[in-house]
Amino acid sequence: MQLGLIGLGRMGQIVVDRTLAAGHDVVAFDLDEDAVEGAADAGATPADSIDDLLERLGSDKRIWLMVPAGEAVDVTLEELAPHLDGDDVVVDGGNSYFEDSVRRAESCPAAYLDCGTSGGPAGAELGFSLMVGGPQWAYDELEPVFDAVATGPDGHERMGPAGSGHYVKMIHNGVEYALMQTYGEGFELLHEGRYDLDLENVASVWNNGAVIRSWLLELCEEAFREEGNDLGTVADRIEGGSTGTWTVQEALEQEVP
Repeated sequence: MQLGLIGLGRMGQIVVDRTLAAGHDVVAFDLDEDAVEGAADAGATPADSIDDLLERLGSDKRIWLMVPAGEAVDVTLEELAPHLDGDDVVVDGGNSYFEDSVRRAESCPAAYLDCGTSGGPAGAELGFSLMVGGPQWAYDELEPVFDAVATGPDGHERMGPAGSGHYVKMIHNGVEYALMQTYGEGFELLHEGRYDLDLENVASVWNNGAVIRSWLLELCEEAFREEGNDLGTVADRIEGGSTGTWTVQEALEQEVP
């Protein structure tokens, strides 16, 4: 199928590469001309504006946004809106606030899918985990692309109506930051504790069968292997970002400890 991709940062470029590798066509646009050239080198059709991108897409447009959450999404949608109708589909693959996604789904002329995206740079090789909210028919229509961008058919799922995809991703990030903080505090205690421990060895053993094994812990093991055991000036906290703050706010609102 043919996909229009707006936003060619690190994550957006991965979406381009994996979609192309699966045999689909991509029309790519970004405000950064170098990013557009990079996508073209990978095999995408370059567009020099949103209007140009729209002209290159077929009558039933499938457009994936990978732009920063917030105003950039609204500005892009405003430019797209006059050219869209109910047969088109727009995917927002960024970390938008779920209530903003509900609002955008109600006002967008096209079917709107909010798509929480997890996997980071490793997604380039392994594929992403995709949490999607919005109309079932639109999700079904984009399934070939979701298969390509995700780890495969098991790497994506429709969570429910508009907003649910970004809601699940928001909570996902809250869990992620809590896990990172916990690992950080645990390794700090090991480092300052009673024994002279090799933290890489600890992480390696934990990653082989322990109940706290995880990809995040694999990254810890890799970091200890490359940087050594001295924690030095490594911060003793995790910055939660907007999604972490939203998770805490939602927990307070729902009275969930």
